[in-house]
Amino acid sequence: MEGRLQPAFWGGLFIGVLSALPLISAGNCCCCLWVLMGGALATYLRQQNTPVQIDAAEGAIVGLLAGAIGGVIWAVLGIPLHMLTAGFQDQWMESVLNSNPDMPAEVRDMMERVATGAAFGVIAAVVNFCASLVFGLLGGLLGVAMFKKSAPPPPPPGTVEVLPPAPPPPTQL
Repeated sequence: MEGRLQPAFWGGLFIGVLSALPLISAGNCCCCLWVLMGGALATYLRQQNTPVQIDAAEGAIVGLLAGAIGGVIWAVLGIPLHMLTAGFQDQWMESVLNSNPDMPAEVRDMMERVATGAAFGVIAAVVNFCASLVFGLLGGLLGVAMFKKSAPPPPPPGTVEVLPPAPPPPTQL
């Protein structure tokens, strides 16, 4: 766990804030863009804190932690933002329902119940959290592939470095 929490926190903060903002959160429609980028950001920051290349398992763990932190921040920030934008969402739902006169009454009633129910918010938060875990992990793996260090890893401890033989000294005529 040492050294993973700080990069995971920054990646999770990136995920949570950008995913909770009303218009910016639409970026998550593109394969959970903000969550993938937050996982990759956490892996990048973790890579910068270590002298050697991190492996895929380390990137996956850091991305998973970032996804978990981001999912919690997303839920915490999303509740007040949802309360602020609830009037706008209600107007939008009314316009959708009124613009489709051919919609069956049963479907219309179901949409109204789902949109106004508290259970919908809880289910959405759980689904968002699970999606943050999965896509944060994938972002961490993507970050490992994108942010590789070019230097080879140092030899394991206890190995002896064998140097090639030195060239013979130049002869003088």
